[in-house]
Amino acid sequence: MLVIDANLEYLQKVLNISPVKMQQYATMSVDEILEAEAAQGNQQAIELAHELSTNVNLVMELFDLADTNNKYLILREMTEQQLHVFLPEMEKNDMLQGLFFFTEDKLMKMLEWLPPDQLVKTVFEMFSQEQIVQLMPEEQLDKFLTSTDIDKNKILKHMQSIPAEYVAQVLEQITGEQMDNLDNIDLSKKFGQLNPLEYKDALRAFQPTQKQQLVLSLGKEHPEWFQLFDAHAYTNIIRREKHQPEVVKAMSVIEPEHIQKMIEELPNDLLAIVITQIDTEKFAEILMNEFPEIMAQIILR
Repeated sequence: MLVIDANLEYLQKVLNISPVKMQQYATMSVDEILEAEAAQGNQQAIELAHELSTNVNLVMELFDLADTNNKYLILREMTEQQLHVFLPEMEKNDMLQGLFFFTEDKLMKMLEWLPPDQLVKTVFEMFSQEQIVQLMPEEQLDKFLTSTDIDKNKILKHMQSIPAEYVAQVLEQITGEQMDNLDNIDLSKKFGQLNPLEYKDALRAFQPTQKQQLVLSLGKEHPEWFQLFDAHAYTNIIRREKHQPEVVKAMSVIEPEHIQKMIEELPNDLLAIVITQIDTEKFAEILMNEFPEIMAQIILR
């Protein structure tokens, strides 16, 4: 049963009735009070009865909807589908607070479900590009460098920033040929002449430090390529390096529709708590426009 205490002082003031007479109405619903006063010719009561389904400010004041407890009493009676109606009207920062209800494991899973651009944008809020590359496992660096999404010519261009002796060492290891007295440009050309299999093997043969240097150089020119790393590689780094408040703060850059999908994962009781943070006027409008049957329960209780 849905029970919301009406603001009887406000009702008394609007209807212009005495405190003594109001005491006689103490056990009556709003609808019953209005009916009684209307029967006695109280014009304000007649007008108020008509406005209960259209006047947002009246409903907000009469049922003290600014009180989060009153909001919660209403919301806890709703179904999951009904609760979801409120979410598109909520501010993103208010929805973000609901992320604290999730366990770390669930939070990481939801980050992995994000589109890659949204995940990378969140990661950049917690780490610099240099930190990401340093913390990324070597097999992820290999995946990046051997990806077909990266233009081979771009890699060969940026490879020229790696000291010549390291590139020569890799080429000698792959081809068995000596690479004496070749400069960075010539070594890069030799690298480009490798067959596809040798080329990928050569990229993997660099030491981790050189791989990091190359990945970072490419990533600085094309930040979107950071999306080539696996989502779980990012969440493993986050889990290891950051605490939940830092993660939730970083998630503020995620587009609202994705935050909404996350919040929808909460059970109804916790979802109702989150929704109590919604703007009171928006809450009242949704209640009146979308759920007249619930409004009727409140007025007639």
